[in-house]
Parts: sequence; C-alpha cells; structure tokens
Amino acid sequence: MEKSFVITISRQLGSGGAYIGQQLAGKLNMFFADREIISKAAHQLSTLEDNLESREEKLLTFWQSLRKTIPRTQGLYIVPVSPILEFSDDELFAVESEIIKHIAKDGPAVIIGRCGFDVLRQHPNHISIFMHANTEFRNERIQKLYNITYGEAEKMIEKSDKVRAAYCKAFTGKEWVDARNYDISIDSGKLGIDNSIELILNYLKLSPI
Repeated sequence: MEKSFVITISRQLGSGGAYIGQQLAGKLNMFFADREIISKAAHQLSTLEDNLESREEKLLTFWQSLRKTIPRTQGLYIVPVSPILEFSDDELFAVESEIIKHIAKDGPAVIIGRCGFDVLRQHPNHISIFMHANTEFRNERIQKLYNITYGEAEKMIEKSDKVRAAYCKAFTGKEWVDARNYDISIDSGKLGIDNSIELILNYLKLSPI
C-alpha cells in the first residue's frame, strides 16, 4: 500500500485488541498509539498520567460530575476536588480526540480505542476494526493477564462492556458493538489471535485505500 493510512481498533476487554494492534504496528512499521495518547492528554490537562488512566473510556458518575461543578466559595469549607475530577468528560474527550487527529495526520498509525472509529470518520485513508469474542475466551485471557479468578474476570468483563458502551453512546450517539460502525468486525474467540492478525493483514491487501 503506497498511501499513508491509519487503523483504529475498538475492542471488548479480553478480545486481544490492544495486543493485535501492537503486532500490526510492528509488522506494518506503523506508529502504535495507546499509552502515548494518555501521556499527551495528561500533559495538556496538567494532571498525572495515573489520574487520567483511571478515566479512560469511562464517564463520571452523576455525583462525581455534581461534585466537580460545586463552586469553591470563599470562607466555606468544601472538600477539595480530586485531581481526577478537575476536568469534565467532554474536556477529556475533546483533548484525546484532537490528539488522535494529530497522530493520524502525522503518518501511518494504529490507534486503540477512545471512539477512534468515529473521531476519524472523515479521514480519507482510515480503516476501522472491532475486535470481539465470546465470554469464555475473554474470561480465560483476563484470568491469565491479571492473575485473577473466573468470577473476578467475569465482573471485569461486565463492567467494562457497560462503561465502554455508555462512553461510546454519549460521545458518538452510536452503539459500540454495532458492526455497521466498522469496516471489519472480527471474532478473535473463533479465529484466535494469530489468525485474526493474518485476516487483518489480508484485508489491508485487498482494501482500496
């Protein structure tokens, strides 16, 4: 492929999306953007990366949002706002979206999550991928990755699916798991990680961009 292009990967927790993105970036000699986005956003928002990481692809709860909007009235004692809450969901999304656009403009890249499929919907050479898998496959991978029990992994999956779907709906108005949002949707539970990578590489060879 002669043209510079960008790949965005949306993924269910445990489907191997981030790992697949890393492997693709290495094989295609492309920039891999995941932690880099957190680092740049933290710098722009004047906060620690650890604070920002806890907010990734999540919405503040109602009470967190309310707490953030409480004015700091002189003469009254108010519990200080946590550094994690110093910026709104909209502010964080706007900053990360601009970072994603700059990365895509700079050259070939593989970008993980953060509604990249929608942020770069106008990019002329953009391929969007959604990685998903059955619960058992995801649970097994999560148990190994985090050294946790089946039940703990199950709770992680349920929570992650819920918050990522809400995040996507809030900022794009689209359903996160709707295959129509993506150029290609892959079940890594059926294909396996290595075969999923090969499928994407073959798809790229056939893609008109």
